[in-house]
Amino acid sequence: MSSSSPSSHSPKVSICLPTCNRPDLIAACIDSCLVQTYGNLEIVIGDDSKDARTQQLITARYANEPRVRYAKNQPPLGQARNVASLFKRASGDKILLIHDDDLLTADGVEKLVSLWARHPELEVAFADQYEADHSGAIDFDASTRLNTAFRRTKDAEGLQALPGRCGLIQMFPNNGWMANADLVKRIGYKDNYGMCCDFVFGTELCLAARKVFYLHEYVSVYRKTATSISHSTRGTTVAATVSAYAFVKALKLPPQLEPSRKLALRRLAPIVVSVHAKNRQAVLGSKIALTHLFAYNYGFSMRLYYHLLMLSRAAVGVR
Repeated sequence: MSSSSPSSHSPKVSICLPTCNRPDLIAACIDSCLVQTYGNLEIVIGDDSKDARTQQLITARYANEPRVRYAKNQPPLGQARNVASLFKRASGDKILLIHDDDLLTADGVEKLVSLWARHPELEVAFADQYEADHSGAIDFDASTRLNTAFRRTKDAEGLQALPGRCGLIQMFPNNGWMANADLVKRIGYKDNYGMCCDFVFGTELCLAARKVFYLHEYVSVYRKTATSISHSTRGTTVAATVSAYAFVKALKLPPQLEPSRKLALRRLAPIVVSVHAKNRQAVLGSKIALTHLFAYNYGFSMRLYYHLLMLSRAAVGVR
């Protein structure tokens, strides 16, 4: 069923689109939103760019498109506060987030919003992502691997028995999801978690939601671009993984979600140990490694001994 025009029965969807210095990519993203088979939507854009190129492009290309609601942030807000401002400006019943270098499939919004007709008490929905190159050409094999890596497989489809698990184990994507606007606005994007603000938001959203649905169909396209907003901090002590580790460790969870926390820490802890070793923080790195031996298969992993060697070299370097 297609809903190419708004009706009193179709909820309004606010597509929130943060952008920063990517005028060469954002037009394709906006166009993918405008060609949706679902009609009752708005595209709310927050521009953190340092120059006026994006503003000029949008003025020239979308001046007569009432669904496009553009704002230039002066001064720039930063990643988290930009997204938070979009949520605040959104006037729809549902919110969908898409980043400026990614795309929506033509029926992506319709596929997600239709889940509420089947499950009226639903609060959050997400689905699969295609993987594409900078030009948007889809790699189908890589797409299967991407979703499998994040536990988005056919056997997992449906209402999730433990909604919070989706966020903790990173099954929930960082964009291309849809959720009730009131819940999204209540959770908000926090600006005190640095580059892992998207992981924190996804986890808190899923923990707060009573019903979360995973749809095993493609609704968005993840474009592998040359630059990443988190690239500049990779390998440093303010890297997204370090912040994510601290967030997961500090979470207060019900007993049934403790296995999910352990899964998250199994992924995060070794990366954090490596970061601390590279930054010559041998004591801290060693403490994390030895208190998370389950992340190294309790010593039956060559990765542990490699990290211990890195830490010992870091300790010698400190002296």
